[in-house]
Amino acid sequence: MDGIVLLKEDHKTVEKLFKQFEKAGDDAHAEKRKIADQVIEELTTHAWIEEQIFYPAAREAAPDTKDHVLESVEEHHIVLWMLSELKDLDASDERFDAKMSVLMENVRHHVEEEEKEWFPDVRKAMGRNRLVELGERMEAAKKTAPGHPLDVPSAEE
Repeated sequence: MDGIVLLKEDHKTVEKLFKQFEKAGDDAHAEKRKIADQVIEELTTHAWIEEQIFYPAAREAAPDTKDHVLESVEEHHIVLWMLSELKDLDASDERFDAKMSVLMENVRHHVEEEEKEWFPDVRKAMGRNRLVELGERMEAAKKTAPGHPLDVPSAEE
């Protein structure tokens, strides 16, 4: 699978989870906890493969994307810390829904910037064969991604 297609599929998976969370009732704490745990897992893995494989390749192939990549890493930093806080927060805590809401806003902004502003430049610069090779590497790397958000390198920076 093409690396950009793989990342966009991840984005769609997370957006579906966000919509499920938004539809869950105010008192659906167990359901919201389950959804949040899936979001944490998905986004931790996604950030890992982007930072370890996609971003370095994007910067190399399309040097003009450097600022976008650097901004994306900073956005990951914020998201990963929020994920780590959500991981340990009881779903009935009054801050839980608010944290998820802010997380969703941040992730949606991040996704929109990636998909609209710089993925097209990376696609043009890399070409199909390179993107397919990258996609295969990212798919394989998902199996070795850390389980905790703070174990992703940008969380420490």
